[in-house]
Amino acid sequence: MVLTPEEWVRQHFVHFLIEEKKYPISLIAVEKKLTINKLTKRTDILIFDKNGKPDIIVECKAPSIKITQETFDQIARYNLQLNATYLIVTNGLEHFFCKMDKENECYIFLENIPSYNDI
Repeated sequence: MVLTPEEWVRQHFVHFLIEEKKYPISLIAVEKKLTINKLTKRTDILIFDKNGKPDIIVECKAPSIKITQETFDQIARYNLQLNATYLIVTNGLEHFFCKMDKENECYIFLENIPSYNDI
């Protein structure tokens, strides 16, 4: 496997989630397949809750990629199928974390990525 800039971001973010935020490795899936409009897509990182339901979707971009509305639109499309509570977008330099407000169909941006025990 070639270590692309995006893969570097993904590996470091998984390490951060496990070591710093104490997410159990058993609840973290990398490149989980899903089908959207008959196309096969993959989430970069998917974290499940204690009941095995998708809880957090993480979209990783290379450090040279600016995080834009388009990036959030991509992860939001994935979430239409997965119905996760939290979305994270990172390029390794900037991290955006939001909670889905499903009632009002919008994101609520949060200051920090919570630790596993805080969710």
